[in-house]
Amino acid sequence: MRSSNPVLDRLDDTRRREREVLGLGGAETMTVDDVVLRTVGLLLLTVATAAVAWFVVPQAVWISAALAGSALAAIALALVISLRGSTNPALIAGYAVLQGLLLGVASRAFELVYPGIVVQAVVGTSGVFLGMALLYRARVVRATPRLARLVAGTLLGIVAIGVVNLVAYLLTGRQGVEVYSLTAGVGWLSYLFSVVAIIAGAFSFILDFDLVERSVRAGLPRRYAWYCAFGLLAGLVFLYWQLLRLLSYLRRGPVLRPSGRG
Repeated sequence: MRSSNPVLDRLDDTRRREREVLGLGGAETMTVDDVVLRTVGLLLLTVATAAVAWFVVPQAVWISAALAGSALAAIALALVISLRGSTNPALIAGYAVLQGLLLGVASRAFELVYPGIVVQAVVGTSGVFLGMALLYRARVVRATPRLARLVAGTLLGIVAIGVVNLVAYLLTGRQGVEVYSLTAGVGWLSYLFSVVAIIAGAFSFILDFDLVERSVRAGLPRRYAWYCAFGLLAGLVFLYWQLLRLLSYLRRGPVLRPSGRG
């Protein structure tokens, strides 16, 4: 079974390649604690960078420079890490720094328009992650092939729609199922899209926990704990953005207006 997270999904292929080409006999194998420590470290680095960006980046360049530049750089770096299956700590830390810059700049913009929204999004993200971890540990929700296919298909659809939506917005200025303006009207499709994205993101953690656990049992080298931590960080960032966007929709009033220019 494969994960819905494309970053962690590559671990199955990597594990087979390590065994066939390099062998794992003399390598120090990773543990769950290794993944936890590295994930926490990357999260702290992301939060620290976000805090610096929050207070240092001037308002005049929020959207035009810091937001757009860091977003593009983070996407490019994420593709490099995931496609190459990189376990380079410096490269992965660079991704955390770029995401921190993006989170800090954008979150401050949301907070100015909707006071208290950042705390709500952080609490919501933490709660969903811990809740899914408890459900997985108690085996209440199991990582079945059917769940993997459903979540993977949903997330791929969300990413594809999001890319098309972003391109359309940049070319025409019109909002779509994802509303980029902080004050534009929101239609029911935008609410539905965000809710589906949050549910899919939450269930993807079940598959990711399972893949990490199986990789540990298979004896993957310790350096791949960095790769797992990178994948989990990417999932957390995705969930945070979806919650932040949905919360901003809910703050715009009870009347659902058609999405338009913003």
